Amino acid sequence: MSKELIYRISFYNQDTLYELYAKRVQESEMMGFIEIEEFVFGETTSVVVDPSEERLKVEFSDVKQTFVPMHSVVRIDVVDKHGISKAHDYKPSNGKVSVFPGSNFNRKDDN
Repeated sequence: MSKELIYRISFYNQDTLYELYAKRVQESEMMGFIEIEEFVFGETTSVVVDPSEERLKVEFSDVKQTFVPMHSVVRIDVVDKHGISKAHDYKPSNGKVSVFPGSNFNRKDDN
């Protein structure tokens, strides 16, 4: 019997870097999105509880699947076992906004 794959997905949402674990990750039928299903969180029987993971568990408790824009995904890894899901505050250095590489938006002057 083949071992079930577990994915670690890192992506940005506003000013937060999420790191979640899931059993299913695939390209969505909605163009430009990644579909994430079957989230995996730590055991609830442990004595030590990570507040960050508990917050994510509550946030995604009723979510069957989520759609993340491809340009927000940092990386997707296949891992042997799940770890602790995390959400980190992310502030770009010097408060400057980073432009997505390869974007071809032409700005027209109002002159």
